[in-house]
Amino acid sequence: MPRVAVLQMCSGIDPEANAATIVEAIGEAQAGGAEILFTPEMSGLLDRDRQRGAQHIVPEVDNPVLAAARAAAAGSGIYVALGSLAIERSDGRWANRSFLVGPDGAVRARYDKIHMFDVALATGESWRESAAYAPGEEVVTVEDTPLGRLGLTICYDLRFPALFEELGRRRCDAIAIPAAFTVPTGRAHWHVLQRARAIEASAFVIAAAQVGHHEDGRTTYGHSLVVDPWGEVLLDMGGETAGLGFADIDLSRIAEVREQLPSLANRRPIAK
Repeated sequence: MPRVAVLQMCSGIDPEANAATIVEAIGEAQAGGAEILFTPEMSGLLDRDRQRGAQHIVPEVDNPVLAAARAAAAGSGIYVALGSLAIERSDGRWANRSFLVGPDGAVRARYDKIHMFDVALATGESWRESAAYAPGEEVVTVEDTPLGRLGLTICYDLRFPALFEELGRRRCDAIAIPAAFTVPTGRAHWHVLQRARAIEASAFVIAAAQVGHHEDGRTTYGHSLVVDPWGEVLLDMGGETAGLGFADIDLSRIAEVREQLPSLANRRPIAK
């Protein structure tokens, strides 16, 4: 029965400090018996001041947080699912990119966030992710992880069922949904959407989240979750503090749920 570690972070504007937090967590995850560590969206840099943050957004090959995580993963011999990093693309735009790093330190998969967070909330919060970031176009799954086939998504992707329908069609055993959710949207939608995605895909969901008051002035919701294929919450890290949590994943639960309620097998095309 594989054990996962989930890092709930309060990332700041200094990538070096964020990298140190991730490296420490990798060591603690390995010591706690985890085979894979999950981190939140924007683990390496959380800065709403894009002019200030731009100095730290570099091509993947030069990213110090990715380099530190790869070295630590190899040193500890565990997988690391980096929720996302801000990466400079070859065309000069930025990508909100997730990485799966293997226990040898090699990057096994990359996923660029498909759905951009362009919203104006009633609280006055306004976000225009697409002003700086280019959306991804590829659905990404990875075979032969400690959790079986792992699907990669990021935060706002959670709200778009078509992506998760495709992950279900590909028979993912687990789906990563790293996030930096706002407090008002988190209170209203976080738990219900995470549980729904697990139920729809008959898969485990691992959602590492940002939490608390950040250096750039924002506040995030927290409540990192692990949800089983029946929609049961196995881990909820709360909305107050950063830290490391663990959950044991009974992979036999996937087959049990899919046999009882074979919704993936029962799907039919909807006439347009």
